[in-house]
Amino acid sequence: MSPEELTYLAILLSSIPVGFLFKNASPHVKQYGGTAVGVLLTLITCNIHIVHSLITILGTWLILKVSPRSCHFLALGWTFSYLLFFRTVTYFDLPAPTPFTNAVQLLLTLKLVSLANEVQEFCRNKKQDVTSFSKPSAINIIPRIPSLVEMFYYSYCYIGLMTGPFYRYKTYYDWLHQTDSMSIPSWKPMISRLKPVPIFGVLFLVVSHYFPLNYVKTDEFYECAFLYRLFYMVPIFFVFRMRFYVAWLFSECGCISAAFGAYPVAAKSRSGGGPTVEYATQERTSDGEKVAIEYDYETVKNIDCYGADFCVKVKDGMRYWNMSVQWWLAQYIYKNAPVKSFVFGNAWTMLISAFWHGIHPGYYLSFLTIPLCLASEGAMEVGVRRHLSDSGKMLFDWVHWFLKMRAYDYMCMGFVLLTFSDTVHYWRSTYFSIHVLAVILLVTGQLLAMKRPRSPKNAGEKQESRKENRKAAE
Repeated sequence: MSPEELTYLAILLSSIPVGFLFKNASPHVKQYGGTAVGVLLTLITCNIHIVHSLITILGTWLILKVSPRSCHFLALGWTFSYLLFFRTVTYFDLPAPTPFTNAVQLLLTLKLVSLANEVQEFCRNKKQDVTSFSKPSAINIIPRIPSLVEMFYYSYCYIGLMTGPFYRYKTYYDWLHQTDSMSIPSWKPMISRLKPVPIFGVLFLVVSHYFPLNYVKTDEFYECAFLYRLFYMVPIFFVFRMRFYVAWLFSECGCISAAFGAYPVAAKSRSGGGPTVEYATQERTSDGEKVAIEYDYETVKNIDCYGADFCVKVKDGMRYWNMSVQWWLAQYIYKNAPVKSFVFGNAWTMLISAFWHGIHPGYYLSFLTIPLCLASEGAMEVGVRRHLSDSGKMLFDWVHWFLKMRAYDYMCMGFVLLTFSDTVHYWRSTYFSIHVLAVILLVTGQLLAMKRPRSPKNAGEKQESRKENRKAAE
């Protein structure tokens, strides 16, 4: 493991006992203490580069002050523009930020864009409350526009500071003002999440030892047989997954130990977004006795390891991976795409996601391959799968799952090799196999769909497919 990985691991491990210290604390202790820990971590790992996050916070606060009712797109433009400057500071003869500064800046960008949206929703809700006779829904509506100091507290809270999960300001506010936190379980759900971590950690160390990424960058690698080169992307993506599984499971446990993001099961919370329906934090029987409330941590759930590995479709794999960020992308990018179409919406979202991750060409090559894969699997769904028997559909799904995993293996190479030359060099050595296969499946699925006679049933299926696409995006 590299020194940076060991530092991340130390931060994640220490966040768990720290969380228990804050779980039953008062709102002020949580607010001041959580920020103090976060600022201390930022200063230790980022040093003078903390100034980047301070400038980003100050700029967003000014936007909220000047135009609170239409601040979402302004904040999105500001934070992403500063993100571009942040990535190119060396061109201005400024010192390069540390990798930890990059992690803080990434999560901060998500937080501040979300906060601007929450402020805009607050203003809209307040206006509706005045002009309408019916009381508007208050689910996930912040109680007031936060001050600059409150934005500072939210931005530097140690929870999810460098590794996520992303959470909204309302989630943070609810944690500060949590009632009866003693009744919220921490140990049982935390141990449940930690069970697979030792296995993932050992697999990461073993497989990364025998299949190092740097070997792909050597001339010797490209002298190997084609099948070996094609196979090599499988363990590379496996190591990539194990690294993030361990990091995200530990980060979730840091939230669970502090009871951060805990909501009643009845709230039907979503990762990143929080509750989706009205819920009660205290219930009593007719005799006045308190009713035990069941809680979950879906709001801060960032990875579904089983779902990510064993779901059938590419689009489902995205939903189970980095779940809180996927919610952010769907909520603030996909739904606001300039052109309202499934294909363009996905391409636009993947482009923004690539930019958020960085300016390395490998990110763009990988992320912009996803819309092609989504289009090909959609075409095969309409042209082939829907017309198969139950046993045929089962076989189709197994083949689909295998190809889905190979597509992610292939795209991962761009994500880890980063440069245009290294990524294209590897893809060329495999004859751009996934790109070629995706195009073949796309054309085949569309041709088969065109040959089938149009009928009310087919039209209904097509409409159902569009509904599924919209649901998947949400």
